[in-house]
Amino acid sequence: MPELPELDAVVGLLRGRTVGRRVSRFDIVAFSVLKTAEPPHESLVGRTVTSVTRRGKFLLLEVDGRYAVVHLALAGWVKTGDAALAKRPSSSGPLAFRLTFDDGTHVDFTEQGRKKSLALWITDDPLHVERVARLGPEADAITAEEFVAMLARSSSRLKTVLTDQTMLAGIGNAWSDEVLHGARLSPFATANRLSSPDVQRLFDALGTVIHEVRTRLDGVPLDRIKSTKKSLFRVHARTGDPCPVCGTPVAEVSYADRSLQYCPGCQTGGKRLSDRRMDRLLK
Repeated sequence: MPELPELDAVVGLLRGRTVGRRVSRFDIVAFSVLKTAEPPHESLVGRTVTSVTRRGKFLLLEVDGRYAVVHLALAGWVKTGDAALAKRPSSSGPLAFRLTFDDGTHVDFTEQGRKKSLALWITDDPLHVERVARLGPEADAITAEEFVAMLARSSSRLKTVLTDQTMLAGIGNAWSDEVLHGARLSPFATANRLSSPDVQRLFDALGTVIHEVRTRLDGVPLDRIKSTKKSLFRVHARTGDPCPVCGTPVAEVSYADRSLQYCPGCQTGGKRLSDRRMDRLLK
């Protein structure tokens, strides 16, 4: 799922492609993505894109005071096309919806796979979208004091806290693994039981990961952001590979629809965390 650093890269690229351009067509190909009936999506036609921003994992395209709010979910992505390459949208592929502009260029929002979760809202105020209104502070803007208070009021595991969008917006499964590795903390550690030095390391690691990934993704074309992101992982999606810090093989905990990765040597004192799914398979 696209997270804060790569979505910021997408925002930067879309600004250059769309701001100041008038929407000439708005084609919804997969109608399941549209979560609002009023205002109608066609109401954006004839309006000019005035800004492209991000809130948490949501993209916000402002079009003369009205917004297209997009959540790319697990397998959604963004593609751009030039006038010479523009074709009429087809429902046979991954395309969910397309915005076409007055110069003939277009932006496609796509979703791969059978599970369709990409979502689009048309609204005059993004806070009218409940999932946006419930977001916590941005992971790249939270203060040290706010971070300490957030951890202190939660008895959940660190992995849960870092990925709970109502507590901290923008960080998901991938970068939370990297933040926890950078902080040398177990994903199963309890948030309100951390020592002050642990909290400080976690806060520092959060800022460091976001800054480093943003820097590496700056100027990367849309079609290379995903592959560049993967190349930056130290532990996430690296199960069995040697940890680049201590050499210990990266371990994994699997769930029904996702998994987390960590380094036993750096994060759990050499102990492997309980993985009920894998334990059952090995019985």
